[in-house]
Amino acid sequence: MPPSSSHRLSRWQRPLLVAALVASVLALGACASVDAQTTAYVGVEHPEPTLPNEVQVLRTEPTRPHVRLGEILVDASVEPAPPITEIEQKLREEGTKLGADAVVVVYDRIQPVAAYVTGPLWSRDIETIQGRKLKGIAIKYQ
Repeated sequence: MPPSSSHRLSRWQRPLLVAALVASVLALGACASVDAQTTAYVGVEHPEPTLPNEVQVLRTEPTRPHVRLGEILVDASVEPAPPITEIEQKLREEGTKLGADAVVVVYDRIQPVAAYVTGPLWSRDIETIQGRKLKGIAIKYQ
């Protein structure tokens, strides 16, 4: 049984509906975001939490003796990008949960994190969504 004409979209309504859906998705993603996931290493001493303003963010491994406590994975948006201070603050906050004195950033890249497809079946466009990925190792000085 063919669908009734009341359920069909006209030629000019379909592009408007698609444009509205794309605009909605883009509007939801327009806010700068920073998310993190922390994983404590097994078999390592778990010190008491520290204060965020006491945790250093380093780009190279310190020469001072230390113990690795765990890993912090940060996902941040690119467009719009949050301020670097917000990303570093997130690393500090997550490091405090592990009792870290510092977080050593070992990976910091902008890479594709998702994709979306638009257009009809015979003429589709695939757009990638970029995201910033950071990995930090939480450490405690000895």
